Amino acid sequence: MTTDETALPPWCLAGWADTLAEVSRTGRRLTGEEIRARRAVGERAAREGYALREMVRAHLAAARTAWRDLPGVRGVQTASALRAAAESVLAAAEVAVDAFAEGYERAQFLAVRRDEAARREFIDDLLHGRGEPGTVASRADRFGFPLAHSHAVGVARGPEPYDDTHPLTRRVEGALSSRFGAREVLLTTKDGRLVCVSPGGRPEVLEYFAAQTQAALPATGEGRTALGRAHPGPAGIAHSYEEARTALDIADRMPLDAPVLRAADLLVFPVLTRDRQAMADLVLSVLGPLDAARGGAEPLVRTLDVYFGAGCVSAEAARRLSLSVRALTYRLARVHDLTGSDPADPFQRYTLQTAVIGARLLGWPAQPL
Repeated sequence: MTTDETALPPWCLAGWADTLAEVSRTGRRLTGEEIRARRAVGERAAREGYALREMVRAHLAAARTAWRDLPGVRGVQTASALRAAAESVLAAAEVAVDAFAEGYERAQFLAVRRDEAARREFIDDLLHGRGEPGTVASRADRFGFPLAHSHAVGVARGPEPYDDTHPLTRRVEGALSSRFGAREVLLTTKDGRLVCVSPGGRPEVLEYFAAQTQAALPATGEGRTALGRAHPGPAGIAHSYEEARTALDIADRMPLDAPVLRAADLLVFPVLTRDRQAMADLVLSVLGPLDAARGGAEPLVRTLDVYFGAGCVSAEAARRLSLSVRALTYRLARVHDLTGSDPADPFQRYTLQTAVIGARLLGWPAQPL
């Protein structure tokens, strides 16, 4: 844009020459109304897409052009009087430009906030599967995120909540953008967690996301990343997001020690809990008698959980529980006595292990069923 004031919209310099004339003649400062007028011009310039630098240059160029014709300058005989007029005009220009820039920056800030709110609303609708597919797709185009193909979602959780301005978020976002480009990846935060949406045909994106989050999270063992499966269309993003969230929840209940969880490896757990009432009946009918043991059911349920996790190897299970093999054998025998199911029998072991998994998923015996 040129600084020629004839190339500017009429409202840009409206009243500016009159203000300069008055200031040069009287030496006064700009009034509050004049300052508000310059601020309003700045806001309008930002809304209509004019560059701040060019608009500021236009104001200063207009002041320079009008300088010799100002009433306060014509006929001035002394250097001191000319200096006083110049100082008044320059002071007015300084205040006017400052007000103009303030209005411009405020309008830009509000525009950014509106864009951020719209982007946040779009992401929320995307992750929760809200809105018509056509509408969601058009909004996705606005933010430069194509929805034509399948997508997968990764969710990372740390020891503290994260938002879009957190250093960890910025670090992971920078790593993903530099490697895959801004259009390939949508990184955001939701409920204090990092969320990454990537093309389903590029599994390496989520694998890299998991590697970056694990490297960035504090080495306290509290950080965990879950990766959903790829699904087609906008609804597929919500499905994959739910899978990743469910994987994190399952890891807390079981518990699972792996720092990176893949929903594809945990499909058996949602199947087991799909009919919650049936699973509750299985847990109570198979493991309910353990409540009669000294200390309640929890120690024996944990013993079974560790025993199955150790591949039914008594020595390894005893080591993990800090017990002697004899004490472990006694506990397993106690389970057999109370439930009628023998952990050493293959068929009965399967029933017991399924019931133990169900107990962990449902929070029993800490939570009544």
